[in-house]
Amino acid sequence: MTPSRTTAGSDFAVLARRISGEGLMQRRPAYYVARLSVVTLMFLGGWTAFFLIGSSWWQLVTAVFLAVTFTQVALVAHDLAHRQVFRTKRPGEFAGRIAGNLAVGMSYGWWMDKHTRHHNNPNHDDLDPDVAPEVLIWATNSALGRRGLKGFITRHQAALFFPLLTLLAADLKVSSIKVLRNGTVKRRGLESTLLVLHAVGYLAALLIVLSPLQAIAFLLVHQALFGVYLGMTFAPNHKGMPHPTGDEDYLRKQVLTSRNVRGGWLTDLALGGLNYQIEHHLFPSMPRPSLRRSQPMIQEFCQQHGLPYCQASLADSYAQALRHLNTTATAARPAMATPPVARP
Repeated sequence: MTPSRTTAGSDFAVLARRISGEGLMQRRPAYYVARLSVVTLMFLGGWTAFFLIGSSWWQLVTAVFLAVTFTQVALVAHDLAHRQVFRTKRPGEFAGRIAGNLAVGMSYGWWMDKHTRHHNNPNHDDLDPDVAPEVLIWATNSALGRRGLKGFITRHQAALFFPLLTLLAADLKVSSIKVLRNGTVKRRGLESTLLVLHAVGYLAALLIVLSPLQAIAFLLVHQALFGVYLGMTFAPNHKGMPHPTGDEDYLRKQVLTSRNVRGGWLTDLALGGLNYQIEHHLFPSMPRPSLRRSQPMIQEFCQQHGLPYCQASLADSYAQALRHLNTTATAARPAMATPPVARP
């Protein structure tokens, strides 16, 4: 029997009181001081090594290291956007713009708005921008009528998934520029200035230190691997999970659409805590180190209320996402292959 909306709401209220009672929503300043310090040292250390090594093909190793570092900076920006680090809004937004716009070249305001809409309606075909019909198609109906290059990509999207991630960093930059030009982002002037400073500093460093061919190779390797790693931190979490109708209560909407990734401290580090996706979606402002501690409590609560609590290994989570992409494409292939009927 499906609980009513009122009962479902009270279910989450009970869980929220338990989580709060355990102190899991309290700020963890010591943790974030250490984490931000490590990520900052990685960022500064990577660029210091870049300038010390000079014009050399060994810089491709630096490009790999900085791809990892940029992703870790982006994950810090994610925590800042959810107010996991600072209690008040202003310092979090300031630090988020430094991490997003200046450090990695992505509009923090645009991404925060997009990510907030995702959290409000995860996997909803019409309301979640992360499943909107763009390059990849996550709902069969969205694939209907796609022909030409778009149709080809859709028909082979499972095989093209990881190769397409190499373009993610470029897509984030293009999307950031578009929204800043449209004026739909708060503090547009500040964000634009920081993005310009990032672009000028990044390109100047490559052109001054490296030969033209080395600069092109560095840029391609760095941005491609940055996109792949960043995409791989988000791909296991919702892809291939149910798409809700929007009538579900908050507890069920978040739990049924999310998937956790099993693993130890290395998985926690690599995925930035996003491997605890169920916990994170239920309590977005919960500090990252508290996610692991809350996991057994939330899993037990879901079991008590008959809610499926989905967990998978990292490899299996990717496999589920790819199977979903393939199923979506397979179901849509007959419609994509049928030419449109000419109107008289």
